[in-house]
Order: sequence, then structure tokens, then C-alpha cells
Amino acid sequence: MTDQQLATAKPHYAARWENRIRGRVADVLRSRGWLPHPAAFTGYGTTEAARVYARIQLRRPERPGALPATVADVQQFLTRRGWRAFVSAPDAGVPVKVTLGAATIMARADRGGYVEQVVGGHGLPPGTHRVTFECPGGATAEADVHIADPAARIGLVSDIDDTVISTHLPRPLIAAWNTFVLTEQARTVVPGMADAYRAVLSAHPGAPVFYLSTGAWNTQPFLHRFLRRHDLPAGALLLTDWGPTNTGWFRSGREHKTRHLQRLAREFPDVRWVLVGDDGQHDPAIYDEFADAHPGHVAAIAIRQLTVIEQTLSRGLPIALAELVRKHRGRVPVLAAGDGFGLLPQLLRAVGGRAEGGAPAPGEPRAAVEGPRA
Repeated sequence: MTDQQLATAKPHYAARWENRIRGRVADVLRSRGWLPHPAAFTGYGTTEAARVYARIQLRRPERPGALPATVADVQQFLTRRGWRAFVSAPDAGVPVKVTLGAATIMARADRGGYVEQVVGGHGLPPGTHRVTFECPGGATAEADVHIADPAARIGLVSDIDDTVISTHLPRPLIAAWNTFVLTEQARTVVPGMADAYRAVLSAHPGAPVFYLSTGAWNTQPFLHRFLRRHDLPAGALLLTDWGPTNTGWFRSGREHKTRHLQRLAREFPDVRWVLVGDDGQHDPAIYDEFADAHPGHVAAIAIRQLTVIEQTLSRGLPIALAELVRKHRGRVPVLAAGDGFGLLPQLLRAVGGRAEGGAPAPGEPRAAVEGPRA
């Protein structure tokens, strides 16, 4: 769940300070009767092993965190400001029972209350299954686990911010406004991305799907609801934990994405990935470096081009980053368009799919596809 840290004799002072504050808050809450409750996140895996995620938080016994029950409750829930997702009390070091299929193991929450556990011997076939986390005191939570088809040869990895959700990141003030102030209903989807992704999955049924973002795990419930509400394919979210690490004040978002791409290449050695991002951050460079290092694991790189207004809000300049590298050394097609509708025919051509209704994907100007990488 958290980034792998360099081995040090003593954690960074910011991490030690955070640990002390969290420990004191947890002690006070426990003295008032608060109990550990798991928040389960979507996991993924193969027929041999699965990786599951959760976070353990302290909650009042009389408020187990049930979902809204009425229309009015749902409306109030969706109009909450984003900062509420970051107000929580993690419970570090709590033992957690994890049950997936035929496997039951014990895990332990880390310093941020996170649980990331590999579960082997679950005995589950390809498809969507449920994992259960149980804390001391009996509180439980469940989440989906997507078990990939062993025959899958194409997979999808998508960024989130400014790729499927219009956020105008990474300019700090705008990022803070979008994350902490906007309500859930105020977020907008990038047109056509759901259609493009579902077209890829239609051409390659059973393809594993991942949403790889530098966003915080606190936002996972919102992101899960957003993706489902806008008919984007279900998949595991690979997020990060904001805040100090054992080696510094902040985690590296670029390292986070690179590390997870490398892990996916190891966990799914026979899968070639369609990597989708935008040109407002570092996605083009990250994907290009991964393609150079793992040319056999990349089917295509698809870049959503931000508008002039989005680029200006995002970076203060009306131009894209110069990281859409064009001196490629492998044989990976690089696709570019302003939204999902523009990417859809290019993606189908790159992964060997057909447009809806069985007709060949409509042609696009050849310049729109920069592959093969020569």
C-alpha cells in the first residue's frame, strides 16, 4: 500500500512526528470506546495468488460506516466536500484476518493503518470474487477481487486525473480545490473514455484493468463510485498514501507509477499493456521509459491531449509537456487524441479490435498514430 522505503536506522523525523501524533490520537479515541473497522479496497490477482488492500480506521461503535439508505441520504452523501475523505484516524499495528476463497491468513496494518497482502492458494477461477477483512472486535468489510483470465494477453492501465476525470491537475492550488473543496457530483468525466475502454475489453474479453494514480487512498471510495457511475470498466485502483515516508516529507508520484508498472510486468508476464495517460503530467515519459525497458509488455501508449485551457490551468502555459517523446526505439504505437472518442478507433486498430457492430474501426489520419516505434 505504501511505497517501498530504503532501509534506514531511523525513520525520517517527519514520519516519526506523524507516528507520535497518530498514536496519541488513537490512544484518546480508544479510551472513548472507538474500535478498529476495516475499509476494504478492490484487489486483483491471478488464479495462483491475489493482492488485496484495506485500511484500518478507528470509529465509534454506534457508527459502523453503513452506506446511505434513502435518496436524501445519498444526495447528502454525494454533496459532501472532498476534505471529509481525509479526516480519519488510522489504527496502526492491528491484526487483521483476511479471507479469500479457500485461503484465510493473518495480516497486520502498517503505520498508516494500511493492509496490503498477497494471498496464495485461494483456489478461485477467473472472474470477480469477494475478499473479507475482519478486525478484533468483529468489524468486517468486503471488497471485489478481480482474478485475471490466464489466457489474457492484453491488459489496460489508465491514469485517472485529467485522463478519465477532468481535474486540471497538477497546479497546486487547483489540485487542492478539486481534492478538498469540490463535491463529488461536481467532478466531470472526460468524454468517450468509457466507450474507448469498453471497446478494448470487447475486443479482448477478460483483460485485466488497472487505474494507476498518484491520488491518495482516502479518495478510493469516491473514485470507485465515480468510475461505476460513468460506466468505466471495473478494475483495481493503485493509489498512494500522502504524507511523510521513512526517507522524506513526500512520496514520489513518478516512482509510484514506475514501481507499479514494473510489478504488473512481473505479475502478468504474458500480458501486453495498453497504457493510457495525459500530456499534462509525466505520463508520456513514464510510459516511454517503461516501453523502452519492457518492449514486450506494451501493446500501445495512448495519450489524452489536454486542451489549451486545461494546459494553462494545469501548468500555467498553453502548451503540452515536451515529454511526448518521439524518438522511440521499440515497436510500440503511440496514440494521441483530445478525448476517448478520438482514441477509440486508434486503440482498436492498435490491439486488433473492431468497432461496435462488427465493422472495422473507422480510419483516422495516419499521423494520429505515431507507431510503430522505430
